[in-house]
Amino acid sequence: MRPLQDQLLDQLLAGADPKSAFAKDGLLDELKKALAERALNAEIDHHLDSGEPDGRPNSRNGYGRKTVLTDTGKIAIDVPRDRLGTFDPQLIAKYQRRFPGFDEKIVSMYARGMSVREIQGHLRELYGIEVSPDLVSAVTDAVLDEVAEWQERPLEPVYPLVFFDALRVKVRDEGTVRNKAVHVALGVRPDGTKEILGLWIEQTEGAKFWLRVMSELKNRGVDDVLIAIVDGLKGFPEAITAVFPQAQVQTCIVHLIRNSLEFVSWKERKAVAAALKAIYRATDADAGERALEAFAAGPWGGKYPAIAMAWRRNWAAVIPFFAFPDDVRRIVYTTNAIEALNAKLRRAVRTRGHFPTDESAMKLLYLVLNLATKDWKMPPREWGMARAQLAILFEDRFTLA
Repeated sequence: MRPLQDQLLDQLLAGADPKSAFAKDGLLDELKKALAERALNAEIDHHLDSGEPDGRPNSRNGYGRKTVLTDTGKIAIDVPRDRLGTFDPQLIAKYQRRFPGFDEKIVSMYARGMSVREIQGHLRELYGIEVSPDLVSAVTDAVLDEVAEWQERPLEPVYPLVFFDALRVKVRDEGTVRNKAVHVALGVRPDGTKEILGLWIEQTEGAKFWLRVMSELKNRGVDDVLIAIVDGLKGFPEAITAVFPQAQVQTCIVHLIRNSLEFVSWKERKAVAAALKAIYRATDADAGERALEAFAAGPWGGKYPAIAMAWRRNWAAVIPFFAFPDDVRRIVYTTNAIEALNAKLRRAVRTRGHFPTDESAMKLLYLVLNLATKDWKMPPREWGMARAQLAILFEDRFTLA
């Protein structure tokens, strides 16, 4: 005997072209309409059965017609009314013009980097729905409350690693488009899982800005940061040690290599990158310094003297790296998580050109981050060994986390 659901589908499709089921005003839309109207009728029955708080008698009073937007098109729904006007539907509220799920569809497209114009065109072509830019903005602006709540949420007491990085966005400010830095903090919990700690947008970097960021993390529950990995952010070392005095500040080796290669012609970058490995793969700080001097005295150092100068300038923040065992070095050096994250953020920013306000930039970046972090489930495979090494290096500061 065939399953009941198959028999019901056969009855629904009887005499109909199955291809038309998903077309505009097809079977799928008819089912949505029927289910919505049945749910609304059940709601008003429950409302009338419950009675009015003041004891007044109430009853049905016909139907009102409402057109709502769905993710497949427009549907006209008959909404039941009551004589006293106290019935307030939950499925589709009195002033709601969009079916549940429609707003999420717009937010999802926006989070994937689609512009307002692209969202308009997508909805028009696929579903025959005409939406205004104001509607798209209103739907996505509702995310700002969620952003504020997310930015103030409590954090873990200890983060063994925190990566700080920045990307540039263009924001219209007082009639002029300005370059602003959006800073992202990626924390690694003691179990190796990752978490975005926050987003901060600032036109100028400096100790005062970073002191505010560190104080905010402290106020949200962070008691200790073991290692902070940064890319030469101005004023950062002083600010973090003012709030987290035991934190080790480590320059990001990946960024240092990338900045070094900016001095190099494209065809020679592979060879220069290979030569730099002798520096950051040295056994200790002394060996690393000797490798740096050898690089500076070698052919590449002679051709590109600015590279050795950049490493010497950052050497105080490179040295902590050599004190770590290989497993911890691999975690600190291999910043794949934040690199992949920044690639998604930059791709979304490029599609926009510039943003009208700081809030619009934060809204998009938050949605992109929220989408990206859904794939974060397991810690990196090296974390087991790195965790054991961190427990030895930092003792109670790690084991009490």
